[in-house]
Amino acid sequence: MFDILMYLFENYIHSESAIFVEENELTEELKRAGFHSSEIYKALDWLEQLADLQKSDECPYLNRSPLHSIRIFTDSECDKLDINCRGFLMFLEQVSLINCTTREMVIDRVFDLDKKDISLDDLKWVVLMVLFNVPGQEGAYAQMEDLIFDERNGQVH
Repeated sequence: MFDILMYLFENYIHSESAIFVEENELTEELKRAGFHSSEIYKALDWLEQLADLQKSDECPYLNRSPLHSIRIFTDSECDKLDINCRGFLMFLEQVSLINCTTREMVIDRVFDLDKKDISLDDLKWVVLMVLFNVPGQEGAYAQMEDLIFDERNGQVH
């Protein structure tokens, strides 16, 4: 499913193709690309649930977290997100790329992926997808995109 999300994100978002494509047409394109129907439907559902997270009625933590909250991760969250992933989320919050609301959206979306463990690279892509879908986060999205795509060569002084 994650491969499908990456495919959609890279081919529709970064290529600036028409984002509004009929679901049946998109499903057929993904099948032609070699993805299985069950995985396609999971990925499309994942994206739909991401859009639904913006509705405060369906997401109990939205608009209710204090501005400067501290996140304590559960055992299952620690199992899925290693120390590097949790540290990265904390870093993103400290530099104001995400806030407690978008952090919770990221964690929610990570847990809905059908992967046992999440790598730091996978987490970065999930953060990017969440920021892309949250209105008013264009600046944070651009900075996150720079974090993913700008590879520094040599020593930084």
